Amino acid sequence: MSKCKKDKNEEKVEKEATTTVEENKEPTLEEQLADAKDQLLRTAAEYANFRARSAKEKEQTYSNAKCNVIADILPAIDNLERAIGTEQADYESLKKGVEMTLQGLLASLEKLGVETCGEIGEQFDPNFHNAVMHVEDEEKGDNEIVDVFQKGYKIGDKVIRPAMVKTAN
Repeated sequence: MSKCKKDKNEEKVEKEATTTVEENKEPTLEEQLADAKDQLLRTAAEYANFRARSAKEKEQTYSNAKCNVIADILPAIDNLERAIGTEQADYESLKKGVEMTLQGLLASLEKLGVETCGEIGEQFDPNFHNAVMHVEDEEKGDNEIVDVFQKGYKIGDKVIRPAMVKTAN
């Protein structure tokens, strides 16, 4: 009986020693390569998911921005449709309605951060103005805007449309 117990104890010690050796054993080159491949595949998959998610978010942001702009402009369109639909031939009321609609559109643009550029008396700046005419006038300063044919619009420093102007001197 004591021999059986010894054999069992010896087997137990051998198993523990084998397990300890296996745990302390460094991974082989193949195992390291397999781990590296697995990490690269996971990273590539995460990046592909990130790109798809970013593209979807970008499209949603663009779509939401378009909807907000259109929602701001729709009241002006409604006012113009009402003005056209009226059967009165009163020029003054029609003019007043169009002026109110223009003010509504300008207010919508202002709400969106759009500013006008190209006012009479401003200094000509080729970044914001497009000079289509030039006149010599000693009463005006150098590169002064004397007439505006078409207003320009900008958001911050980004020009949406440069102003078409006439400059002096």
